Amino acid sequence: MNYKFNKLYDYPRSMRTLVGGKRHYDIREEKLPSVTTILSACQSDEKKASLEAWRQRLGPKTADIARDLAAERGTAMHRFLEAHIDGSGHKDLTPLGEQAEKMAHKIIESGLGDLEEVWGQEVTLYYPGLYAGATDVVGIYDGQPAIMDFKQSNKPKRREWIEDYFEQLGAYCMAHNYVYGTKIQSGIILMCTKDLMFQKFEVSGREFVRYQHAFLKKVDQYHQNCTQAKDGQDTKNDEKVQ
Repeated sequence: MNYKFNKLYDYPRSMRTLVGGKRHYDIREEKLPSVTTILSACQSDEKKASLEAWRQRLGPKTADIARDLAAERGTAMHRFLEAHIDGSGHKDLTPLGEQAEKMAHKIIESGLGDLEEVWGQEVTLYYPGLYAGATDVVGIYDGQPAIMDFKQSNKPKRREWIEDYFEQLGAYCMAHNYVYGTKIQSGIILMCTKDLMFQKFEVSGREFVRYQHAFLKKVDQYHQNCTQAKDGQDTKNDEKVQ
């Protein structure tokens, strides 16, 4: 399938960097925390407890291996999807690559038929002074301008389990609308499990606005915590000097 590309916007180039061990984007002379860095730093106590319970259930070493394997599988799946959309083609003959290719094809068959126009792939988006990130596709999906992300999963997800994903889409949407003057009001998640079960999640309207507001609260919390940490370090340095 050939996708229509329409480069309406001059999306910026950026470099990912670490600041204090946390992922940031070096963009337009700013070092901005990534959306995922903010979401991770501002997890609820309930979410932290759930993740810790999972780690203890598997054992820390096994949990780390499972996490890293899922990340590698997701990266490989993204490569296949990106190459499919731009027509460049991609091969990975490793066992993980073959599995990722099957997952990508499941998303292509079940989810990309409604992708009508591509404005950009692996698009870096930023909200000046606040945050930055990269989304998989920006364009027209099922007749509506949309922010789109591809996700892999070990097992099927319930909608209430992936609110972080909706907040992530909300963050990208707000950044795009602010910088480019657009009015994107739709987010799409196309997900495939390692067992090839496809899921599509859409968020729009008041629900999408609610997730955007939730993310903005976390942005405020994150920057306040960073300021407090810096002030605390400055105080310690002053005490050492004295």
